[in-house]
Amino acid sequence: MNYADEIAEWRANRLKKLIAGDGWVTLVGLFWLKPEENRFGSAVDNQIVMDYPALPGHVGTFFLAGGKVSFESAPDAAVMHAGEPVTRLVMKTDAKGDPTVLTLGTLNFHVIERGELFGIRVKDSNADARLRFKGLDYFDADPAWRFEAQFETCSPMKKVTIMNVLGMEEEMDSPGAVVFERNGKSYRLDTVLEPGESDYFVMFADRTNGRQTYGAGRFLYVSPPDDGKTVIDFNKAYTPPCAFSRFATCPLPPPQNRLPIDVTAGELKYEGSDH
Repeated sequence: MNYADEIAEWRANRLKKLIAGDGWVTLVGLFWLKPEENRFGSAVDNQIVMDYPALPGHVGTFFLAGGKVSFESAPDAAVMHAGEPVTRLVMKTDAKGDPTVLTLGTLNFHVIERGELFGIRVKDSNADARLRFKGLDYFDADPAWRFEAQFETCSPMKKVTIMNVLGMEEEMDSPGAVVFERNGKSYRLDTVLEPGESDYFVMFADRTNGRQTYGAGRFLYVSPPDDGKTVIDFNKAYTPPCAFSRFATCPLPPPQNRLPIDVTAGELKYEGSDH
């Protein structure tokens, strides 16, 4: 496969995942749980009230105790898990990659874990943001932004402090840093490990942010090093989920990953954002 075809395929896969029935453009709600009982639904007598047309008055109750979340369905709520009706079950969070997903018509729910906080993330395959999606735009693909890079391995792995858009801080494991050269200058970006991902995650900012690209920075992945080397391809840099939904909890690039250059490659600012 030539490079142009590789980038075209990457963009097609990126779009497919983003606008899938459970993609980021379907995210319509995020609710933080309190200890013990959290009744959920559109009726005002719930502890968590979501005023949303597709949501019944009473969906069920999320119980938070001992760092674990369980769910008990309301009578006749028709909540499903893996194609079977739910009465009560313990829910895996997203902390290790694949959370328990509950479905209710066009809606689905799962538990996210952020530090000591637990929340219910709600998605709707009929969300306005999905139905009115405006498409993705990119800089022209340029092989000059694909670098054969050195990888500085951290052994043992170090901790990198990452703040998210809500102001929460998290210590993430970093297996090392990617070091690349452009126009005779060397640049370095720390990588981190994400639950369920084998590739290394990179959050970076550059001087296009806020003008041509998303203001808070962009993301990309690199493969684990082979003999001390890897490839970093900024043509595969993409916009964080927060550009598509106000209910995402995107991590922000750490200070050391702010590049003092214009990275004119990868995904441009999403023009359909309403926030």
